[in-house]
Amino acid sequence: MKDQKKVAAVRARNEKLSPERRSEIARNAALARHTKNLPKAIAEGTLIIGSLKIACAVLEDETRVLTQEGFLTAIGRAGKAKGGEGAGVDGKPAFLRAKNLEDFISNDLLASTTPVEFVPLRGPGYQGRAFGYRARLLPDVCWVYQDAMVAGKLLPSQMHIGMAGRDFLKALTNHAIDDLVDLATGFEDMRKRRAINKIIDQYVEKKARPWVKMFDLSFYRHIYRLNGWAFDPENTARPGVIGTWTNDIYERLAPGVREALHARVRRNERGKPTEKLTQLLTPEEGKPALERLLEGIILLMRMSATWGEFRAKLDEYYPRFNDTRQLAFGGTTYSLPPPRALPSA
Repeated sequence: MKDQKKVAAVRARNEKLSPERRSEIARNAALARHTKNLPKAIAEGTLIIGSLKIACAVLEDETRVLTQEGFLTAIGRAGKAKGGEGAGVDGKPAFLRAKNLEDFISNDLLASTTPVEFVPLRGPGYQGRAFGYRARLLPDVCWVYQDAMVAGKLLPSQMHIGMAGRDFLKALTNHAIDDLVDLATGFEDMRKRRAINKIIDQYVEKKARPWVKMFDLSFYRHIYRLNGWAFDPENTARPGVIGTWTNDIYERLAPGVREALHARVRRNERGKPTEKLTQLLTPEEGKPALERLLEGIILLMRMSATWGEFRAKLDEYYPRFNDTRQLAFGGTTYSLPPPRALPSA
């Protein structure tokens, strides 16, 4: 039996909400139900091959997908799937259902044509979901039409798909050759380094700017609470491990930024920094990015009851760049013992 006091409290709260707010809450609840067991995108971008631009994503299980619209556009079909564009009774998608293509379709190819439903990283999608195909399916489908075209089996109504597939395969071959040369010459690493250097130039200043406080008191208050320590807001002397944890946040800001900050910060004769790392963040990119990151981190802190729970959430939502994500084992959490009393600054 429901607790009538709780029911009344919920009803009273709902009555105070605007119709728009109630609709938003109901919509978010419905989206959560619809997307509960779907894989989530952890990275999104646009794949550019030749003149084609195809929206793509990497899912949390590292599956690479192309959006359904991008996939259909790449093979010369209408980007928006029409009614009946899904798999038919024979399990084939519409773009492989023609009888004249049967001799060019393998069983392995058919097995890989199941659409992938996932939760997009950005944007609501359709009812919180997005639809796509595994990225490796695209060249395989193009080869079906290419082989059929060479064999003279394509229908006049299919020739535009055959031509689009041929153009895609040409562009893909040229792209693959460039990648192989980059790999053989070591330019791939150089290219990555250049990309990181570009990010560093956007985020990190050459010289320090005047100090502006960015890690506010609530950040430290939550650290103490999550570790079960008594917090004194008047005492600015904090355990050294908090500095280590603060440094860790820069690892999650952008590739190479933490190293660049430590390389450029001024130090005294004992090697200790005489400037705050935040003084070296650019006002255009670096500081706004840190502010957004800290907002998310403090939200995770508020949602957590222990330091171990917070760290698990932090690694899940804001993993370090170039870090291997850890599997979650059991429910055990760990926290440090209370710090020893330190003198006031």
